[in-house]
Amino acid sequence: MSNKINIALLGLGAVGENFAEHFLEIIQEGGKPVEIVAVASRHLDSPVALGFQQSGVAVFEDALDVVKMGDKVDIIFDLTGKTEIRQALRQALQASDNRHTVIAPEVMAKLLWMFFGGNEDLGEGKGGGY
Repeated sequence: MSNKINIALLGLGAVGENFAEHFLEIIQEGGKPVEIVAVASRHLDSPVALGFQQSGVAVFEDALDVVKMGDKVDIIFDLTGKTEIRQALRQALQASDNRHTVIAPEVMAKLLWMFFGGNEDLGEGKGGGY
């Protein structure tokens, strides 16, 4: 097992974009063995999505496509706020027999947000928990 942790961020809306920018900044400044390997956004032409794409990060329009990356993704942060996406992700991971990748509960994203020093409210997702 590699020491590097590979992350996928799903949902680059107002909350996800802000989270992604802070996360990337912390990774780069701290030299941590963490890499954002995939993002999903409904708007592939957004500046953040384009920036990730230019950096060689896999960018998907359909959040479920990240499941096709298999064990190349360690943790998925679902920042879409949509319960149906979270449920579909769990089902897709199970159907692919992926027992490696985990979906971080929203409370974990909120915890990281606090460490990022984000002053704004990260937002209340509709799904909560897992």
